[in-house]
Amino acid sequence: MALIQRWLRVPRPRTFLYIMSLRTGTEMISLSMIFNKVTGFFGLLAVLTGLKLSPLQFSMYIYSVAALILLAYLMPHIRKQSPFQNLLLAWFYLFDTIINTAFTSAFAVTWLLAVSADGANRDIPNGAPGSSTIGDTAGFTNPKFNVSKVGVITTPAGAGQEAVPFATAGTAGASAANPSLGHAVGIEETIPSIMIVAGFTLIRLYFIVVIMAYARQVLRQHIYSHSSTKLHLNTDGSGEPIAENPFAVGSPGGEGWKGKLGRIMVSMGENYWLGGQADNAWAKGLDGRFKASKTAGGPPGTYERERRARSGTGPSKPPANLVAGKL
Repeated sequence: MALIQRWLRVPRPRTFLYIMSLRTGTEMISLSMIFNKVTGFFGLLAVLTGLKLSPLQFSMYIYSVAALILLAYLMPHIRKQSPFQNLLLAWFYLFDTIINTAFTSAFAVTWLLAVSADGANRDIPNGAPGSSTIGDTAGFTNPKFNVSKVGVITTPAGAGQEAVPFATAGTAGASAANPSLGHAVGIEETIPSIMIVAGFTLIRLYFIVVIMAYARQVLRQHIYSHSSTKLHLNTDGSGEPIAENPFAVGSPGGEGWKGKLGRIMVSMGENYWLGGQADNAWAKGLDGRFKASKTAGGPPGTYERERRARSGTGPSKPPANLVAGKL
């Protein structure tokens, strides 16, 4: 049972891509998120030029601007290792991934329907999210003339020639009665596009694990430095103790709205944030400050004799009248 719980628990990486620290990885992920949210600001500027947006697109741009402001507030606290702000950043990135995935899925479905509508020579269904905007800007939907071939006939006319264009009616509509996702998936290059979107989603899932692992590290380091019991080590392997909640009622971090929000964030996955052994690198580093390192070299037992001499627990001194060489 313990083995199953170990495999099902949330991963706790110690490095970012095995080459960088979690703090560096969190900073890089947050920076990439800022570049992503800047598009919302430019999207709102496009509205001032007269571009018509669907309610879904407009809400996405408003959310991106709000997320950009929140990130500008949270990013400086990554280096400061503030427990509340880093915990808020972890949960915000998780919810942002869910919201981003919902927006991406909605627009991807509409785009696939637009591709299918182009193959069927029909309009995009009105119920698709953002169908009006995509239909106006795609450039290949809702054609004015449904033709599959254009030709020109020239005839002599006085000193020159007279050209008469003609078109052959398109018959692509017979291949698909109505636009559908099934028809769009069968179109060339649709499968690679879906695989790329799925790949980026998996990358974001890894980023979630990294940011949450760094927030957990900052939180437990704060607990260790401010806890009166110093309950951070469990070397005997007996269970996984729950550390003190830094946002508990009555504690310095539990006051005001930050304390209430902190308690809510910690309560969702309390065993992840407060439970488990302190096996992170920072805990080992802190423990090393209070442990004397064994010096290299010297005869066997030198380190033990020095330790006893410093602590006053060494063997008693021999009698003063003891003659050297007579034991």
